[in-house]
Amino acid sequence: MNSILLFDFDGTIALGDGPVLAYAQQVADALGDQDGFVDGIRAQLASADEESLDGYDAVRRAAEERGADAALLSTAYLASRAQLATVDAPIEAPEGLAAFLADADAERVLVTNAPAIRIAEALDALGLAGLFDRVVTDARKPAGLEAVLADLPAGARVLSVGDIWHNDLAPAHARGHATALIGGFPDPHATPTFRAAEFSTLVPQLEAWLRG
Repeated sequence: MNSILLFDFDGTIALGDGPVLAYAQQVADALGDQDGFVDGIRAQLASADEESLDGYDAVRRAAEERGADAALLSTAYLASRAQLATVDAPIEAPEGLAAFLADADAERVLVTNAPAIRIAEALDALGLAGLFDRVVTDARKPAGLEAVLADLPAGARVLSVGDIWHNDLAPAHARGHATALIGGFPDPHATPTFRAAEFSTLVPQLEAWLRG
């Protein structure tokens, strides 16, 4: 039976607040609001604001409170993605991820809501180039994850790994697949198969799952 690993990107295989803070800076620039906007987001990231899905959602909520509309947010977000994996939006890979992916006897699929902008460059910077068999961008999770799951071979063993229960894992859980929640903002509704604060502590459980 085929095994398939689904991985999220931001917050799962690409760690660090750099991309979110780059987004916040682009929003601040567009709003002409340099008086504490980015610092406010930095403080929310440190406290894991329970009202936000993730850092990007925290930026959106704060921006909308200052009058930002969807067009401003979209432009700011795309501008920040053009900075991905640069000094303006640094990222790092979880400890042990590259070795795990290299050894995994499974199809490895990256599924992200982010656009394709600098994803290849980011994977290279993370030391993960060539370690995913397929990359799905602009996935529009959670609904988009349903589409990815529906297209997988019947009977495949599937494990979805991510940091946001609602987006990355709940659709897989609803289909009876295994899920692994890493870090992430608090979610009282999350019922993952595996849970860990860091990827490195999750590796033994993922390896056991792959062995069946």
